[in-house]
Amino acid sequence: MKKKYNIAIVGCGRILKNHLTAISNNNFNLIALCDTNLNKLNSLDYSNVPKYSNYDEMLQTHKEIDIVSILTPSGLHSKHCIDIVRKYQKNIIVEKPMALNLYDAEEMIKTCDEYCVKLLVVKQNRFNLPILKLKEFIDTKRFGKIVLGTIRVRWSRTQEYYDMDSWRGTWSLDGGVLANQASHHIDLLLWTMGEPISVFAKSGTYLHNIEVDDTAVAIVKFKSGALGLIEATTCARPHDLEGSISILGEKGNMVIGGFAVNKIISCDFTDMRKEEKDEIFEKYNENPPNVYGFGHIKFYKNVYESLLHRKKALVDGLEGYKSLELINAIYESVETGKEIFLRYQPKFSRMGK
Repeated sequence: MKKKYNIAIVGCGRILKNHLTAISNNNFNLIALCDTNLNKLNSLDYSNVPKYSNYDEMLQTHKEIDIVSILTPSGLHSKHCIDIVRKYQKNIIVEKPMALNLYDAEEMIKTCDEYCVKLLVVKQNRFNLPILKLKEFIDTKRFGKIVLGTIRVRWSRTQEYYDMDSWRGTWSLDGGVLANQASHHIDLLLWTMGEPISVFAKSGTYLHNIEVDDTAVAIVKFKSGALGLIEATTCARPHDLEGSISILGEKGNMVIGGFAVNKIISCDFTDMRKEEKDEIFEKYNENPPNVYGFGHIKFYKNVYESLLHRKKALVDGLEGYKSLELINAIYESVETGKEIFLRYQPKFSRMGK
């Protein structure tokens, strides 16, 4: 019988269902749930799972917990992660983005290293079938010289969405359209295109009464010489349009769209035979019910294997840091009106402030 790891969740909001499904489909025992909102806790169906409004009480009561999933508002991730690791030495899963500013993210990484526990950042779209095929083509140099990579997040979020919780739409706890809605897609752009060296960006707030932006665009220059385009908005109306990535190179292209970068729109190379193309479209398309996709189950499987075999997970703290660094650079560009070169220390970005 395979070993099972004991897991608890801190923060029971909108994304909770995906984590519960992933946990139940992997070798984890759900030990407890924690949220400061007692009404929210009591409304959950998991009547046989102990529920707590204070994670200290939960972790002191259940010393058998091996790993804690932190699903609280983004601006609280670092505080909760560092506190739990220092007090209880638990492995950590944290939702995207891992933090809102670079200092907090660095402290999370340092603390987890100091206490010899794992820090794992949720980037579930890396496990989408068409994304895995795209990464295979990247790694095998199928594109030849890559020219342009583009991500588009054209989603619909109403004012009611932002009004559901007081932290939504704030710089200190939410972080803007790039941190909240486009974080996964920016991760995919970096995973496929490599290291960025500079970025220039603009953003604005157009259809919502919120502190942060609801629309942003950015141009990225990569170390390889290729260019990248980032487009993110919650102003699509009347419903979500797409979450997509496209890669164009000298020998071919691949475009993955759908709501959750789950559907192959185009895949064509100068040396591609019809049989190969037909097989790719047949085997590597997915049809998830919402923008979250199917990736959480595969993410938790990767977490389990990294714990069991004591190996590096696909997305650890250092991997999660990369997209956060670019997002902060984008907002630094927005605030200064200048092209921002990586590596840098942000002075004007309002993320996490």
